[in-house]
Amino acid sequence: MVQEYVDGEFIYIPRKSGNKKEWGSNTSTRIELQQRNMQIYEDYLAGNSQQELSDKYFLSLKSMQRIIREQRNMNEA
Repeated sequence: MVQEYVDGEFIYIPRKSGNKKEWGSNTSTRIELQQRNMQIYEDYLAGNSQQELSDKYFLSLKSMQRIIREQRNMNEA
């Protein structure tokens, strides 16, 4: 009986590799972040500086640079 070994403790039983779900698959968070990032890139193309966008979206300047770079790469592909 498992209780003899882990009485009152939490145990972790990992999913089978075929049953793993991608991050954000149970919620709309992934889609919301994609939409936000597209809006950030559109704002950047409209002339807003990275610092202005960083302040507007409450993200670090490094995060803003990464988002803009990723969006640029997606649009060029």
